[in-house]
Amino acid sequence: MATKLDKQTSDKVSFITFIIPEFASGYKMDVQEAYFYLKKYGGLDFLYEHWWTLHTDNPYWAIRSMGHICRDNGGNRS
Repeated sequence: MATKLDKQTSDKVSFITFIIPEFASGYKMDVQEAYFYLKKYGGLDFLYEHWWTLHTDNPYWAIRSMGHICRDNGGNRS
């Protein structure tokens, strides 16, 4: 039996499943490559922690912030 997600969890999942492909597109990666890049360089941790703030702004700024976090942690995508 499937359980229903609460609204906040549902919103979080929706945003994360939206923003990772947007990040991939912005950095010319496929979605799987983007996921592993974000995971390796701290972008996912940042996204999980700050999703609420990130989802209220233009997606461009969320993608840019995630890119900065990854570069600060050794990622080299431009």
